[in-house]
Amino acid sequence: MSAPPSQVHARNRSIPPVTIMPVLGYRDVRAAVEWLCRVFGFTERLQIGDHRAQMIFREGAVVAVGWGAGGEEAGSTLPSHSILVRVTGIDQHYARVVAAGARVGGPPTDQPYGERQYSVTDPGGHRWTFSETISDSDPASWGGILKE
Repeated sequence: MSAPPSQVHARNRSIPPVTIMPVLGYRDVRAAVEWLCRVFGFTERLQIGDHRAQMIFREGAVVAVGWGAGGEEAGSTLPSHSILVRVTGIDQHYARVVAAGARVGGPPTDQPYGERQYSVTDPGGHRWTFSETISDSDPASWGGILKE
C-alpha cells in the first residue's frame, strides 16, 4: 500500500528516505559509529565531519551527533537524544504547532542540505525537529561524504 501523496517525501540525497529518525548524542561520534556498525550491523550512510553521521539499518535510519565534546561546564546537562520527523507542508505544520501553544525554537528555516526545518520542545523536555525536503542536495556541496 503506498502512502497518500501528502505523506510522500521528495528525494534528497542528504537525508535517508525515512519518516522518523532518532538522533543520538555521543562524545565521540566516530567511535560510536564504528561500534554501532560493528556490533549492531548498521551501515554508515553519510559522514559529516567528525561531529555527525547517518546510519541505516534495513528501512530505518539513525543519526549520531557530537554532543558534549565542546568544552561544556562540568555538571551541565546535555540531551542524550532528539527526534527528527519528516513532514510535508511544514509551514502549515508550524502554524498548527504554534496555535496549539507549543514552545518552538523559531520558524521553519531553509538549510543548505536541502531541508526546511524547525524545532519544538514537548512537555517532557524532548526536542523534536520537523523537516521538509525542499531540494535534492548533493552532500558534497555542504561538506558531507556519502558512503552508500
